[in-house]
Amino acid sequence: MGQVRIYHNPKCSTSRKALQRIRDTGVEPEIVRYLDTPPTRAELAAMITAAGLTPAQAVRRREALFGELQLAGADDDALLDAMAEHPRLIERPFVVTDTGTRLARPVESIDEIL
Repeated sequence: MGQVRIYHNPKCSTSRKALQRIRDTGVEPEIVRYLDTPPTRAELAAMITAAGLTPAQAVRRREALFGELQLAGADDDALLDAMAEHPRLIERPFVVTDTGTRLARPVESIDEIL
């Protein structure tokens, strides 16, 4: 298996489960703590597209900041701008491998790219 990268938030149980699932395959992934080192807008857009998602599917709607910024009904560009500026709004975790990119919700969705 080639490179495996996880955009990780250690406070998130789903993110921790995805990291463990990767490690259970015998791989130690590159861990990107995206709140500390967020992807650029272009990287984020590419990751979302590669996962077969839209920005509306990749944004954390339950995050209080989503409401504060009045993002309900926002278009893709506005959502990408908001996620790039405020990485807390990025749904997690994204896992990127040579085989593909997935949002690990549910965690089992990463199995096909590991």
